[in-house]
Amino acid sequence: MAVNLVNPSGLPTIDVYRQVSIATGSKLVFIAGQVAWDAEGITVGEGDLAAQVEQCYLNIGTALAEAGGSFDDVAKLTCYVVDWTPDKMPALLEGISRASVKLGVTPVPPATLLGVAALDVPDHLVEIEATAILD
Repeated sequence: MAVNLVNPSGLPTIDVYRQVSIATGSKLVFIAGQVAWDAEGITVGEGDLAAQVEQCYLNIGTALAEAGGSFDDVAKLTCYVVDWTPDKMPALLEGISRASVKLGVTPVPPATLLGVAALDVPDHLVEIEATAILD
């Protein structure tokens, strides 16, 4: 595996991500921000943050598979949420959990969560981009 995820002593341990990603692979994969579109470009889960997060993760899984990888190869995720407030965290975690079950993975790379005013279209509540390292 080209990516080793760790929580160093002296930094807080967070269940849903790791503080550090150590990459040793040679193939970098940059996945464009994924929104809650299905294969036909139709928004999944309009108005439902958990459903949209789930679709974003499924889309990332599809993109990773195309590159020959999986969530085990993800070094970094960046998540953009429209009008973020901490009370949205349960819905975000629910979407990640549902996608994890469907994908059969535990996606816990280092992550950055950013609140934004808007995304590409008004129906989109979240966008997630990924960086992966493959051997």
